[in-house]
Amino acid sequence: MLQQLLHGLLAAVAYGVIGVAMMALGYVLVDLATPGRLRDLIWVQRNPNAALLLVSGLLGVGVILTTAIAASSDDLVAGLIGTLAYGVLGLILMSLSFLLIDLITPGKLGEELATPNLHPATWVSAGAHLVIAVIIAAAIW
Repeated sequence: MLQQLLHGLLAAVAYGVIGVAMMALGYVLVDLATPGRLRDLIWVQRNPNAALLLVSGLLGVGVILTTAIAASSDDLVAGLIGTLAYGVLGLILMSLSFLLIDLITPGKLGEELATPNLHPATWVSAGAHLVIAVIIAAAIW
């Protein structure tokens, strides 16, 4: 029983490290997509667009990682590799969706997200992030 507990704790720490790394990478990607520093946009300027885009990315990563962990086998190493791979795939696809939305819509999406008033384009991009996460989660199962 103690050995199971230790194995579970080790797995939780390992998956947690991957989760934190994926969230940090997601933060960096959103920071690259928006003009200015994301930390200033959200915490200083209280920009709702930047916050909504970041939250949708974090929730999307959480959905993907949680599904990958739940679907992983008892093989911790294989589970960690799968979780990392699905997390990176999710971030790549979310970034591509942002670029595609920017390409097919008027204006520059990153600049719109840096405006102080909540912009409808933010909801579109946030929705795309969550849809991609759910699609990946369904593919994992």
